[in-house]
Amino acid sequence: MNFAGKVVLITGASSGIGARTAQKLSQLGASLSLTGRKLENLEKVASECKGNDQPFLIPGDITNENDTKRILEETIKKFGKLDVLVNNAGIIETGTIENTSLEQYDRIMNTNMRSIYHLTMLAVPHLIKTQGNVVNVSSVNGIRSFPGVLAYNLSKTAVDQFTRCVALELAPKNVRINSVNPGVTVTNLHKRGGMDEATYAKFLEHSKTTHPLGRAGTTDELANAIIFLASDQATFITGASLPVDGGRHATCLR
Repeated sequence: MNFAGKVVLITGASSGIGARTAQKLSQLGASLSLTGRKLENLEKVASECKGNDQPFLIPGDITNENDTKRILEETIKKFGKLDVLVNNAGIIETGTIENTSLEQYDRIMNTNMRSIYHLTMLAVPHLIKTQGNVVNVSSVNGIRSFPGVLAYNLSKTAVDQFTRCVALELAPKNVRINSVNPGVTVTNLHKRGGMDEATYAKFLEHSKTTHPLGRAGTTDELANAIIFLASDQATFITGASLPVDGGRHATCLR
């Protein structure tokens, strides 16, 4: 897979799946535009990218419409084009219909879905010019139902439907859009969502029984899937939701 000459914009690039995807794409020759909320975290990721060119860093909050516009505009101003958009940024919070709130719903949907809708909408004219593609980072929660994270489940189901609908709309213009659907993956997502160290350790241990392959996934495995879908190896794939979840999407409640 060769991304030389390709411009890739990655959201949520300051940690986890986004950071690892950036590092691997850098090694494959991509020109990277990386965005996240904290500049210092982006700088750390950039220092770990071993490509010929240093990534272009744009700190910002994708739930802020002006920031989202600025992120896309600065990317185009810097590189003159866009070949791949990786919509990776996302959050998770616990909550059931009995104890959730509209504030939680809005917070999760704004980050996990509305921001993807907005940034993709802005990026499409540039992707049409390059006949590029989009990879959305969804979740196994978009495919299957799980209790206790209601708003998160809804947001990821929406991402999968968005992926399919936009894939059909843009196929005549040879622009592809796909999603990856991780199972439990070792990142800081759940800790940021409120889990302490002890609870997270138990959660990872429990994942050995909920994932048929007997473990949680790694950021390396998710990055590999994202890069494949974004590459010229996947030119006949669009509208797909690719589970990268150790088989969890195929299981019953346990």
